[in-house]
Amino acid sequence: MSRLLQMTGVVVDVLQKVERLPVSGEGLTASAARIGAGGGFNALAAARRTGASVAYGGMLGTGPFADICAAALSAEGAPVLQRRRIAADQGFCTVLVESDAERSYVYTPGAERAATAADLAALPVADFDWTLLGGYAAVEGKDIFGDWLDALPRSVTLMFDPTPLALIVGRAGVERALRRADWVSANRLEAFALTGLEPALAAEALALGRRGAVVRDGANGCWVACGSAAVAAPGFPVAAVDSAGAGDAHVGAFVAALMAGEDPGEAARFANAAAAIAVTRLGAATAPLRSDIAAMRGHQS
Repeated sequence: MSRLLQMTGVVVDVLQKVERLPVSGEGLTASAARIGAGGGFNALAAARRTGASVAYGGMLGTGPFADICAAALSAEGAPVLQRRRIAADQGFCTVLVESDAERSYVYTPGAERAATAADLAALPVADFDWTLLGGYAAVEGKDIFGDWLDALPRSVTLMFDPTPLALIVGRAGVERALRRADWVSANRLEAFALTGLEPALAAEALALGRRGAVVRDGANGCWVACGSAAVAAPGFPVAAVDSAGAGDAHVGAFVAALMAGEDPGEAARFANAAAAIAVTRLGAATAPLRSDIAAMRGHQS
């Protein structure tokens, strides 16, 4: 069975549903709240729930947030490959989800950023067929992750998700990861920051020299390119509750579908359904099961 190694840091999401964002100095009361594993856990869970065998290669610390993350990984059947020896708790995100399902967040780093070059070098990466890396991890790790990427065996397919970091630092900040990436998955804003192009052309540009690229376009679905003109995969109309984790659900489900032998176009449609279901649920790690996706796709057809 193909295996996926998730290298993006797992953190805790402290999520609150609010009518709107507060103005400076104002207090609001949330209508709902969730506390659970997020960050790199979201895509990992999406891949696991849609059939992939997964493991976590990032760091887990010690403390209540780290315990939440460890329990969530265990519940998904995802082994943790690093020993829990960091004398710091896991990082967390304070997430506010507005009534229109848009989310804003503030990230506080923790033990997930404590990997050393020796930690990364000790990972049994050759035992895996795929690995997933997000932009924050790639840049925060600086030369540590860069050296690891340079040493990553070509037998391991790397999916790189630039994340909103591409909007902050641009292409130069993620160039080393992009050089090694076999696949890139970005939302339309990230893709524009990297290429200056609209989704279809951005997908084609990001696919050059790689196996392919996906540009996610929210409710519209996505564009997927594999060495030729980008093909549109339409989205699924749903009533969105929370957009947090939708891109992660898409990435994880897309990789799981490719690992199962689906062609990229079919994998894109599969991932669109996964993301559509995820946004109907409050919380970040809300990716569906393969059976849920099959039901949605069957209903649409």
